[in-house]
Amino acid sequence: MSEPLVFHYEVDGSDFTSAGTASVAVKKSLRQLGLPSEVIRKLSIAMYEGEINMVIHANGGTADVIVTEDHVDIVLKDNGPGIPDVEKAMQEGYSTATAEIHSLGFGAGMGLPNMKRYSDEMSIETELGVGTTIRMRINMA
Repeated sequence: MSEPLVFHYEVDGSDFTSAGTASVAVKKSLRQLGLPSEVIRKLSIAMYEGEINMVIHANGGTADVIVTEDHVDIVLKDNGPGIPDVEKAMQEGYSTATAEIHSLGFGAGMGLPNMKRYSDEMSIETELGVGTTIRMRINMA
């Protein structure tokens, strides 16, 4: 693969039933490309967590997946409120989700920790009132 493959998805922030659509679609595409199953598993989990976070906290956003010979990059961007305290948000169990979100079975405070756990590299750029960009990398080997 000489040129990177790029997949772009819009994440609808108005409907929980559509959350995960992008991660399912990219999982299917990567299987067809013959990527290692462990790479696909890690990517699917990390990306799904990101999609859910965009729906819960940011009214949606975009997800880009860039596949190279060495790694897969995931770039999640939203125009949400930003993350006031990234260090706190990275703690397992910490959540700012509303009671309504909890009643739907979401908002357990594992999104960002799981994204970090299932990626080989992760960075968060966030600005209050502007939005958040999360970059994750999953190495092929």
